Amino acid sequence: MITSAQVESYRRDGYVVIDGLVDPVTLSRMRASIDGMVARSAGLSDHDDVFDLEPSHRPDAPRVRRIKKPHVVDRLFWEVLKQPAMLEVLRALLGPSVRLHGSKLNLKAPRYGSAVEWHQDWAFYPHTNDDILAIGVMLDDVLIENGPLLVLPGSHTGPTFDHHADGRFCGAMDPVASGLDFSRAVPCIGKAGSASFHHVRLVHGSAQNTSDRPRHLLLYECTAADAWPLMNFSNLDEFDSRMLCGEPTIEPRVVPTPIRMPLPPALKQGSIYENQTVLRNRYFEAPEGLAALR
Repeated sequence: MITSAQVESYRRDGYVVIDGLVDPVTLSRMRASIDGMVARSAGLSDHDDVFDLEPSHRPDAPRVRRIKKPHVVDRLFWEVLKQPAMLEVLRALLGPSVRLHGSKLNLKAPRYGSAVEWHQDWAFYPHTNDDILAIGVMLDDVLIENGPLLVLPGSHTGPTFDHHADGRFCGAMDPVASGLDFSRAVPCIGKAGSASFHHVRLVHGSAQNTSDRPRHLLLYECTAADAWPLMNFSNLDEFDSRMLCGEPTIEPRVVPTPIRMPLPPALKQGSIYENQTVLRNRYFEAPEGLAALR
């Protein structure tokens, strides 16, 4: 499923898109599961342990922007990650032993799906080494108009940018202070069933869905088994229960990487959407920022 040229591209640019990783029948099953989950959000008036809601959500008109830990909510999403084709790619990029760090399902409905400001995943969960990536499984055809993942090629080899506002973690970079040229951003687009793989230190974000088409993106965060988290570790048995392939280890591999701890914790808890509400300079709300991506 992955060629040596694609592995080289991932090492150089920090991301790669691979077509046809998930078959149409499995896609249909996942969509049906998601529809059922969203239906269960009716009646909610606030976020909970499963649902992160759009600002325009109403109990009688449910609008969900994220389903938290879908692999826990429905075993199907664990099975998708354990497919041989998916594991083949993970082994090529992370090595023979790989662990799931977490999962989430971002739902961008037509015309109102929320943007995610520029950030690095590494800012949220630093580890002893950075052999870590996120998989973005495209559950719909993804085009520039429906809010695709946008990445800055090569940024995974640079610094860890400040993701703080007023002294507290906010889960987003100030686009002005960063000094980065976001007009170089590349969209990760493809047919439903394709998947992007991006390095944990790669700068990325996504604009609002301005189209009439949905954009559902299933995200898995995966680590080399010898990458150990620097925060929020408490249960070895649970930690090792998330092994996807290979063998666990109690010998973390430590390499020099630029780290900023996500502390003090975000003022707004719950999800990246809540964390980022305190950011003042919002790239995806600025017309000139969006224009640069067209």
